[in-house]
Amino acid sequence: MCVAVPALVKSIEGSLARVEIGGIVREVSLRLTPEARVGDYVIVHTGYAINVLDQAEGEETLRLFEEIARMADGER
Repeated sequence: MCVAVPALVKSIEGSLARVEIGGIVREVSLRLTPEARVGDYVIVHTGYAINVLDQAEGEETLRLFEEIARMADGER
């Protein structure tokens, strides 16, 4: 199973972006999503931004991931 996660674009240099995922900053390629801009949420899979999300959708997806992680740890 493959997982793609939303990440916030913090900066762009050429076709590379620095994105933040849960407080961790990574570099990803924007070759598949050249329309992405700083402040956008993108779906990241294997080092590539594969889709641009609107802010509400990105934030809601991250909230749901956090909720799933808490439930998996036995928290409510």
